[in-house]
Amino acid sequence: MSEDIQLTLGPSDYSLLTDLYQLTMGACYAGEGLDTAPASFELFARRLPAGFGYLIAMGLAQAVDYLEKWQFSSTQLDALGATGIFDGAPASFWSMLADGQFSGDVWAVPEGTAVFANEPLLRVEAPLWQAQLVETYLLNTINYQTLCATKSARMRDVAGSGASLLEFGTRRAFSPQAAVWAARAALAAGLDGTSNVLAAVKLGRKPVGTMAHALVMAIASTEGSESQAFAVFHRYFPGAALLIDTYDTVAAARGLAEKVATGEMQLAGVRLDSGDLVALSQEVRSLLPGVPIFASGDIDEWEIARLKSAGACIDGYGIGTKLVTGSPVNGVYKLVEIDSIPTMKQSSDKVSYPGRKQIFRQFEDSQVQADRLALASESPVEGEMPLLQLVMQQGRRVREPEPLEAIAQRTAASLASFPEATRRLDNPTPLAVEISTELQQLTEKTKQSIANGS
Repeated sequence: MSEDIQLTLGPSDYSLLTDLYQLTMGACYAGEGLDTAPASFELFARRLPAGFGYLIAMGLAQAVDYLEKWQFSSTQLDALGATGIFDGAPASFWSMLADGQFSGDVWAVPEGTAVFANEPLLRVEAPLWQAQLVETYLLNTINYQTLCATKSARMRDVAGSGASLLEFGTRRAFSPQAAVWAARAALAAGLDGTSNVLAAVKLGRKPVGTMAHALVMAIASTEGSESQAFAVFHRYFPGAALLIDTYDTVAAARGLAEKVATGEMQLAGVRLDSGDLVALSQEVRSLLPGVPIFASGDIDEWEIARLKSAGACIDGYGIGTKLVTGSPVNGVYKLVEIDSIPTMKQSSDKVSYPGRKQIFRQFEDSQVQADRLALASESPVEGEMPLLQLVMQQGRRVREPEPLEAIAQRTAASLASFPEATRRLDNPTPLAVEISTELQQLTEKTKQSIANGS
């Protein structure tokens, strides 16, 4: 087998971007005549990451795109055959892959919706082999984008609507693909811009950014001074902020203040990337009143809260590492029904609820009161709204992708509808999720059925 050094990913690669056991299970299903059995899988987090009071669902747009384009080519089937792993697989396995496209239905909560532990972000209803094989990609895009969106929403909530929040995480994201997804999730959760040029162009946005210390050092070393470096950059990019902490932050601000006072320069902003951001921002503000001050350097929601409470004079934040990394969203994808038979997992600490489910959210005066996890066959009671919506039917999307602005508005509205205790950073209280009587009864009945069959 030859090695592909590029390792690039495109829609034609979607079908093979899976874990091996998805394919080996598919072969077993084909051999046992179970491959076309109607099955339902749900994607959910058993628990929230430590310190989180909620999750912001994200990644659905990419999940739907993946499912629409999911198909095995003859070249890919030849590559699978060449591994030798499937020599014992039935012939029906190969014809199943060759002829198959995703033909199922998908229900999901809209992107930008806050969800809680054990609440399905997405449900796939499809022939068993199809619903099984798509697990890996769905978990990958939804888990990661949900993490980045939740971090972004928390930062926006702490910083307030007036602060400028910019996504600077490309160099720290876990892969080039992750960097683009992180930028999308951040914008959809309410951040103002991204420095990732590819992501910005693909998403119809203008990329944002400032300058690096390297430019200051290069021009200062060859043309004489930091002041000259500022002048050069400002000459070509007058609308960009200047990074002023390469050498002496206060001295740099003082020099810029003189140029502003004489009308030699009109500053769009300055950025601080190191040092005591509280003291430095206050001193820079005294020297450059009216000039926006941006801060960067390992910024997260707790740091934003600390800086605000300490009286820092900061108008915006560039957020990188702490946005695109962090505690993972350990979303799982579990079979909940096959051929109309409810299924559940009973492993220690990994119990799942059986049956196809719906989330009913109860509102009072636009404020969320509680969630009820129920069977999909149940109806909402007064004041409740179902969250899971049909987004794909028979393998095709039922609505066009939402613009990022609409998702960002939903994110903001979703958070605004929750109490402070759920949104706070320290010891948040997740929303109470009630388990409906019918779901409790089905759970007990399924447990009994499993016990009788073991």
